[in-house]
Amino acid sequence: MKFILLLTALSFLAFNSELIGQPGFTQIKNVQSLTKSGSVNTNPSASKKSSESDPSESDPKKKQPTKEALTKKLINKIFRKLQPSPFEPTKDSSQKKDKTASKATREKDKKAADESESSASNKDLKAKKQKNKVNKVSNSKEPSSPSKKTSPVEHIPHKKPCTIELKVEGVIGAATLDILERSIYKVKKQNCSALLLLINTPGGQLLSTRKIVDRILNTDFPVLCLIHPAGAHAGSAGAIIMQACHVNGGIETTNIGAATPIAGGGQELSKDLRKKMINDTTSWLDSLTQLRKRSKKFGREIITEAKALSAQEAAKEGGIDFVGKTKQEFLTFAEGREVTVKNGKMDIVQVGNVIPFNLGFRYRLISLITEPEIIYILFTGSLLLLYFEITHPGLGAPGILGAIGLILSFVGMHKLDFSWAGLILLLLSMALFLAEVFISGFGIFGASAIVSFFLGSFLLFDPAKTGGVDIPISLILSVTAVFAILMGIITWLAVSTFRIKRKSSISDDFIDKEAAPATIMQVNKDGISGFALINGENWRFQSKTKVKKGDKVKVLSYKHLTLEVEPENSQGQ
Repeated sequence: MKFILLLTALSFLAFNSELIGQPGFTQIKNVQSLTKSGSVNTNPSASKKSSESDPSESDPKKKQPTKEALTKKLINKIFRKLQPSPFEPTKDSSQKKDKTASKATREKDKKAADESESSASNKDLKAKKQKNKVNKVSNSKEPSSPSKKTSPVEHIPHKKPCTIELKVEGVIGAATLDILERSIYKVKKQNCSALLLLINTPGGQLLSTRKIVDRILNTDFPVLCLIHPAGAHAGSAGAIIMQACHVNGGIETTNIGAATPIAGGGQELSKDLRKKMINDTTSWLDSLTQLRKRSKKFGREIITEAKALSAQEAAKEGGIDFVGKTKQEFLTFAEGREVTVKNGKMDIVQVGNVIPFNLGFRYRLISLITEPEIIYILFTGSLLLLYFEITHPGLGAPGILGAIGLILSFVGMHKLDFSWAGLILLLLSMALFLAEVFISGFGIFGASAIVSFFLGSFLLFDPAKTGGVDIPISLILSVTAVFAILMGIITWLAVSTFRIKRKSSISDDFIDKEAAPATIMQVNKDGISGFALINGENWRFQSKTKVKKGDKVKVLSYKHLTLEVEPENSQGQ
């Protein structure tokens, strides 16, 4: 090994004249920076610093070392390195160390060259990655992504591809919820693959809208919503329902929006209640738009600003998925799209045959009896009829009509979120009026009944819980006044009748006694029947002998409401 190194040094000496002045000779030129320990500084930067700090280098007058002297110093240094060091364990480790150092130097030079060569390509690669990343983010924010056509996946199986078509028209209310539940049941019963809602509504009750959205979100099949026909609109509650549908759209010349909550009776809401309802509805709609990956801005603006847009503008803002000319175009658009249904399961829209769902008489009846004002008037009228039947038994018709009306009003209340406290106060008012008839309360029971009826009417519906459903105060005041007047009249008639009956109860004390004779007041043509006055009351009588007006008669007996009498002087004759 030493022999090889010696030959290398001699070769270096032979070609030193060619090496001097070359870039690689910087290490030989910098031998002046050798430390006292005898180590050679192989770092060009370090040698440059040392040369700058050495005054002999900067001073041109001082003698510079010759080439031969520099070469001799280098050879001596090599021979010193060849001598074994006490700190050097073995030859193998020394050789390994030299190989490692030379290898590191080569790798360092190679790395610098590679970095300079690949800097441009790395920049291009980073630019491409950044561009792909931006494209992915923009694609994930596209409004039409919930109904994006994708490769076939395993979806919920249906026996046959068919779609139940339901028209959602008029005011959204309890009847709409009822017909939607029936249509969902029909989809499951016939094993169809989808439900199509044709929406044309100005809005409706917020409570019913929440329940409708809940039914749509919990279906295990796609619900398709289309603003139909041309000229229709999905206002207020209809716009909210549109955001819950798996795929939605609108026919050209339709519009959507204006979903700011208002009171059901049209009256102005208090500032705090209005703010509460708007914030609650906005956060609710945010969750729907996020679930269906539609425009969150559109959902917020139709609530907070009552914004309304045409179908084309709503599609541009990401509020709906489709705009077309016909219903068939929408069904073609929805066909084959992958959507998320109940419990996060994936399903693919299959339209198939479209089967219309008829509304029928049930829908119209429920639509009528689920209006808060209709429920209130129907319930009040039923109470009056039942009260009249109780105080005047035997008529029949008032009792039957009152019972039917009361049951229908209970059905309407069941469809809405009514207050039990209000209902109990209304029933208590009727009980207090009955107490006024049978118990002598000097009008206290009657006055309490009117107060109870007014409070019950006021508390029957709470707009904070029912989403704005309420009874106008003007209607409450007018119905309470009419109810009090009619109840007072019926109570007066009932009290008068019972007092007459109490006076008219015949006692055996005056039968066949001269102390209580009866006077004939009217005689019929037959001469043996007519009316007689006894104890200040007119009674029908029947006599075995003929009598005339003004005769005194004795009461022998009575049957039902007819007295059997005979003249007083008949016994003497």
